[in-house]
Amino acid sequence: MNQLQTLDYTVFLFYFIVVAGYGYWIYQRKKSSEASTKDFFLAEGSLTWWAIGASLIASNISAEQFIGMSGNGFSMGLAISTYEWMAAATLIVVAVFFMPIYLRNKIYTMPQFLNQRYNKTVSLIMAIFWLALYILVNLTSILYLGALAVSGISGLSFMTCMVGLAVFAIVITLGGMKVIGYTDVIQVFFLVIGGLATTYLAVNLVSQVFGVDGLATGFRLMQEHHDDHFHMIFKKGDPHYMSLPGLTVLLGGMWIVNLNYWGCNQYITQRALGADIKTARNGILFAAVLKLLMPVIVTLPGIAAFALYSKGLYQQEMLGEDGLLNPDKAYPVLLSLLPVGLKGLSFAALTAAVVASLAGKANSISTIFTLDIFKNYIGKNASEKQLVNIGRWVVVASMVIAILVSPYMGIEKKGGFQFIQEMTGLLSPGIFASFVLGFFWKRTNSAGALFAIVGGFLVALLMHLNRFPFADWTTVPFLDRMGWVFLICVAGMVILGYVLPDEKKGLEVDVAAFKTHRTFTWGAAAVLATIALLYWYFW
Repeated sequence: MNQLQTLDYTVFLFYFIVVAGYGYWIYQRKKSSEASTKDFFLAEGSLTWWAIGASLIASNISAEQFIGMSGNGFSMGLAISTYEWMAAATLIVVAVFFMPIYLRNKIYTMPQFLNQRYNKTVSLIMAIFWLALYILVNLTSILYLGALAVSGISGLSFMTCMVGLAVFAIVITLGGMKVIGYTDVIQVFFLVIGGLATTYLAVNLVSQVFGVDGLATGFRLMQEHHDDHFHMIFKKGDPHYMSLPGLTVLLGGMWIVNLNYWGCNQYITQRALGADIKTARNGILFAAVLKLLMPVIVTLPGIAAFALYSKGLYQQEMLGEDGLLNPDKAYPVLLSLLPVGLKGLSFAALTAAVVASLAGKANSISTIFTLDIFKNYIGKNASEKQLVNIGRWVVVASMVIAILVSPYMGIEKKGGFQFIQEMTGLLSPGIFASFVLGFFWKRTNSAGALFAIVGGFLVALLMHLNRFPFADWTTVPFLDRMGWVFLICVAGMVILGYVLPDEKKGLEVDVAAFKTHRTFTWGAAAVLATIALLYWYFW
């Protein structure tokens, strides 16, 4: 039932040839010029707004959304979409306030920002933290969850799928940021079309189970019979409150998650750092619009799977290896139900999401290691060509490490999406505090940044292990813990800023640059109004 047929393989092969062929064409167009680090790592000045926006989404949406967020849709419902819709609001903030500062100060990597604003020690420590986080949490999770889904639908072994995804991603990544950026446009096309097709079939299946037909009917039946899966805000006492604690998703820790991810993250900001401010803002706005659509593609199928499961269908298919219900099986089960041809399209969409995200993450790992560690501490006299070659070797090495360690990270125990959020949350508060105070408060110093980054991580880890005093931290939702860690970091930075001498290393901040052009302003207003309407309707 879950095996691909000839037509499915044909559709998938078409996808592969289009992406690989287009990537090769882009690579050949720029191959004649001398290898440049800014071209390889940033595609400086060559990405259009639509390529930037598509690349942001292609890099962000991956197996943890298709598999993990669909799994959360199965277990808790639409509320998990707060990560997507609040991200859209966050992207507007990043476009208005963060990008002008980065571009005016010619910031190309996040460790470079820390070096320019603080010192080399802060930059090096953070570069090492980022490399560990990107390889041991992000790459491993994307590979593991991607291989889990691809293996389930294709019938190939888990390890074969993992290696195949890694190799595909490496081929794209070795062409540099320009190849990644423009192939991501095609990846997003397959991702959206294939994803919407899966959603359509899943919701329509629900209506058929009730003896009727139609997409709107299926959605209405899901709302009527599973109303608990269509609320965005959980009250205290709800079984899912620990994951999404009430108004924290609107006023608290969710902002730290998103502002750190979208504004202080090499993996994401890298797409816009090579553009002018207008192009960067338009690209980020386009990404925000696409973000509004993502829950339809990644959350709604999970809710549909729950509706089918509740009617007694696919009980065995939803069990994990331990014989217990595994919500992360929801999306692979849905893929197996698709008709021939459409199954190949959805398979291509899932592969596109995984490969694009792997390529983007690997490029960021390569950028940080090559420009912020190797160039500064190991190969100070290396040529541009040597640095690009080092970057390519780092791509391969990071992917090999991720393949080797991913089975041992315990990803399946937490659920893929929650695993990534909680592990990233150990670093997010301190990083965000060091960035936001570094932007807007000139007395912020390197001692304060070190306190936030290293001290914040240790405090978050102690809370995670319930070794921090003052409370039983196992009863505190991790988003609220992030809020407390952020406040501790800010307090420490403010105290150190006043106690220690002023280092006078503030960035150039032109308040006039925060003013946006008319098209962006109206587009941003429409995005924010849509988010408000969605929360009002599904409160």
